[in-house]
Amino acid sequence: MGIEEIRAADEKPEATVGHAADDVHSTTPDVEQGQAHDKPHGRRGRVASIYGHPWFQILLISLICFCCPGMYNALSGLGGSGQVDPTVAANANVALLSATAGTALFVVGPIFDLVGPRVCLLLGGWTYVLYSGSLLAFNYHSNGAFVIAAGAILGIGAAFLWVSQGAIMTTYVPESQKGRAIAVFWIIFNLGGGVGSLASFGLNYHSTSGTVSNATYIALMIIMAVGWGLGVFICSPSRVRSPQILECKPTEKSLRFMAKLAVKTISRYQVLCMLPLFFCANVFYSYQQNDVNGMNFDIRSRSLNGALYWIAQMFGGLVMGGLLDWSRVWPITLGPIKIGSSTSLILLNRRHRAIISWVFLFSTGMCIWGGGYAFQKWSDARLSRGLKQDIDFKSRKIYVGPMFLYIFYGAYDAFWQGFCYWLMGAQSNSPAVAAILVGAYKTFQSVGGAMAWRINALKKLPMTQLAMDWGLCIGALVIALPTVLSTTLTSKDTEYIRGVGVRDDDDERGEVGGGEHEGTAGLAGQGESGESADAEVPGPKQKRR
Repeated sequence: MGIEEIRAADEKPEATVGHAADDVHSTTPDVEQGQAHDKPHGRRGRVASIYGHPWFQILLISLICFCCPGMYNALSGLGGSGQVDPTVAANANVALLSATAGTALFVVGPIFDLVGPRVCLLLGGWTYVLYSGSLLAFNYHSNGAFVIAAGAILGIGAAFLWVSQGAIMTTYVPESQKGRAIAVFWIIFNLGGGVGSLASFGLNYHSTSGTVSNATYIALMIIMAVGWGLGVFICSPSRVRSPQILECKPTEKSLRFMAKLAVKTISRYQVLCMLPLFFCANVFYSYQQNDVNGMNFDIRSRSLNGALYWIAQMFGGLVMGGLLDWSRVWPITLGPIKIGSSTSLILLNRRHRAIISWVFLFSTGMCIWGGGYAFQKWSDARLSRGLKQDIDFKSRKIYVGPMFLYIFYGAYDAFWQGFCYWLMGAQSNSPAVAAILVGAYKTFQSVGGAMAWRINALKKLPMTQLAMDWGLCIGALVIALPTVLSTTLTSKDTEYIRGVGVRDDDDERGEVGGGEHEGTAGLAGQGESGESADAEVPGPKQKRR
């Protein structure tokens, strides 16, 4: 039995479901050739069609992350999670990162492959409510141990949520739309941090009160609970109307099979070269938040900077997502050198976009970190004169420059993480493989973040931390070059699971894996020859319209 037969058997509708199930589960020849099934029967069919649409699921997971981790970011942006003494929140953060690092890859990833995204989101979403509730209880009983324990539990829950989110975002949409999916998610998700920081700015405009009211924690708990409940509406990969998704056979969904798949996936050189990128994804947070924002600005300006930071992340995600899906450019003339025809657009395939995005990330990193070096020399000189936490947003002469630097720091974070997610999505269209990659991402991201927070807690010089962050980021980009240069024109999922138990007979016939030549039909019958999402390239079994 080949991959297409496996998928057809898995998606076969049950007789008791009715027409709505027929619309979602049935695999017609059009769907097998990568064309949308656009003939739902009745109102129930239309609802089922919308529910199983990849972009509906992307918007839904974005809204869930807005409610849960987005509100957590807003809570963290209040400073010490809204408490007078930030020590308890800091210890809870260490517990959170440690728990995430210890479970995301080899615990949560295999569980995701067995039970799917819905169960994982329901397992992880409630832990955000618990953490906010522990801070509310701390206002009454000052029980720091409960907060730290809740932080550790949240670390496990966050691993479930983020692995599910990453698998959905990188596999549910077509390959030519993955950059846009990342951009949409990043905008909606970071709205949470932006709204929370703006609220903090308003609360602290005329007051320096060190803690927030109980009503703030209750409101956040309600929003987080709503996000947890929305997890019920996430559908499994088999119900998504995206024929590019490759699933494992139910008989192969065992812990032994998933463990072998995880080892095989992580041991590939393309993935190994991405691990430093993952490690650096959060490594600069401690320096930027504590030494740049925390040591130089007053409390209301820090809140304003926090809002600008998250808003910059939204725009950064939009820019990077557009760049990663940028498939057509106008001809370029550089003196005697002429690139492209004067009457036609240049088509960019996926390898071209990977290289262009890498160059963009490298060049903007050098510029932004270079600006950070100039700022840190200026800040060190001010600190030596005893000037600390005194810059107010109304002091435009000295505020505007550091403000823009902090905005660019936020945008660069979105550039970095968007590029990481896109590279993961370029490795496979299989949710099982994506869950493993995202698990590795969250594991190394948490390890890097925990290391950086520890170094910051040891009161290392800000210039030392800046040099460490700058060097790690640029070094990680250099190490990732083999992955970037080896990016294929379309994903061949069977290469990942060959030898682990999934047969790939159809791959030789071009039915599942896309070729590595332009114009060859890829997964879902769509090649990566620079065509946009709306363009079609005829495959071996596909007729031109």
